[in-house]
Amino acid sequence: MRAVVHQEFGEPSKVLAVEEVAVPEPGRGEVRLKVLLSPIHNHDLWTIRGSYGFKPDLPARAGTEVVGIVDALGEGVEGLEVGQRVATGGAFGAWAEYVLTKAGGLIPVPDTLSDEIAAQLVAMPFSAISLLASLDLEEGDWLVQNAANGAVGRMVAQLAAARGINVVGLVRRAAGVDELAELGIGNVVATDTDDWTDRVAEVTGGAPIKAGVDSVGGRPAGDVLGLLAEGGTLVIFGAMDSPRLDLSSGDVIFKEAVVRGFWASKVIGSMPAQQRRALFGELLQRAGDGSLDLSIERTYTLEEVREAADANFRPGRRGKLLLRP
Repeated sequence: MRAVVHQEFGEPSKVLAVEEVAVPEPGRGEVRLKVLLSPIHNHDLWTIRGSYGFKPDLPARAGTEVVGIVDALGEGVEGLEVGQRVATGGAFGAWAEYVLTKAGGLIPVPDTLSDEIAAQLVAMPFSAISLLASLDLEEGDWLVQNAANGAVGRMVAQLAAARGINVVGLVRRAAGVDELAELGIGNVVATDTDDWTDRVAEVTGGAPIKAGVDSVGGRPAGDVLGLLAEGGTLVIFGAMDSPRLDLSSGDVIFKEAVVRGFWASKVIGSMPAQQRRALFGELLQRAGDGSLDLSIERTYTLEEVREAADANFRPGRRGKLLLRP
């Protein structure tokens, strides 16, 4: 079978290649999936660079989320059938024709959902809704986030709105405001002007901002912290620009702010099963009624993976990039 492989860590657009490998056989508790679609996530590319929290042995496969058809069942697997369409966000090596994954992490996909939506429903949307749930905000509360035009930023804004939570989104350029407006996402402020903090105050009407989400690192993390009210919480979700945080000690001390990290794989892994089911049920509802937009920018073949990896970070992208074997 064909699979995306890298022999060394480095820029995905340079180190990825498609190779012929053996079709894997499922072990106990495993399922083999015939891959239909697999999205490209930032964490997939960071893993290929060797800069993520998980560092695989080389040579390594790539990709984690997939919608596919159950092709073979390992010993002890119950409740699944060959030919069933399922999705998972934990199938390492998903950029291939076939992939092995744990049966316990598979989610049956309703016939009402397209492959394109099902392929990206688990990892990013579930991370977004789990992040939102962890903030313990109530209807009418205010949240601020940077990278608002990123995949998770868009989802947080939409899911928060459905829950009655107000969100101020920060983007780096004015064009990002218009891009999000086309998706029905408002309260977005571009930070490329000197008076952008005044604009945030106008948007909130001076209401306290109880929580902030930083996905950038560096000085932008400190900017988000500076907007929070006393007793606010800053959650570090990502570090697209810098592995360090530039935070004002005064903001931390005098606001008695809480700064904490959020790594979805650990948070979701420790989440009670009942809460996971409830949150995923909410995602299915939002995806089905259109309140959660899961647009696709383009679908690439495996042989186009280098081009797709390069396109993932181009400014102005408005939807997810998918790989189809």
